[in-house]
Amino acid sequence: MAIQLHLGDITELNVDAIVNAANPTLLGGGGVDGAIHRAAGPELKAFCRTLGGCATGQAKHSPGFALPARWVIHTVGPIWQGGDQNEARQLAHCYQNSLVLAEEIGANSIAFPCISTGIYGYPADRAARIALDVMQAWTARMQLTVCCFRESDLSHYRARLADGRRAGQ
Repeated sequence: MAIQLHLGDITELNVDAIVNAANPTLLGGGGVDGAIHRAAGPELKAFCRTLGGCATGQAKHSPGFALPARWVIHTVGPIWQGGDQNEARQLAHCYQNSLVLAEEIGANSIAFPCISTGIYGYPADRAARIALDVMQAWTARMQLTVCCFRESDLSHYRARLADGRRAGQ
């Protein structure tokens, strides 16, 4: 299966699991994190209180509550510090650990936002490369979607996928 690209609101996608680009508390915040918490309802925050937070690069899951998605996989991306503080490895771990967790809970379809590219400042072109490099290994195992809220983010994913097709990947 190919990786699907979608421009829009991740909270509206009808997939088994959506990924939340969360902060370490898992209790909601801005951007996609706030949108997911608002759409899921107050039960999500109450449930997340029981999870004890989450370290950068790790992933934890919760029910989707009022979302169309059955599950929310929460992962904490790295804050961009110039690229020499293991940010790339940490971001790759976000995707890899989310995919492993999705498989463990039986999710056959998963949608990712652009992790760390908002307030955490990760350069969108670099983040897209890392995300797609990790996701490529999973295309035979589950349906994968990247959901971008901004057209500018989507363009980085389109370009990277086009480069991969030209290179015969």
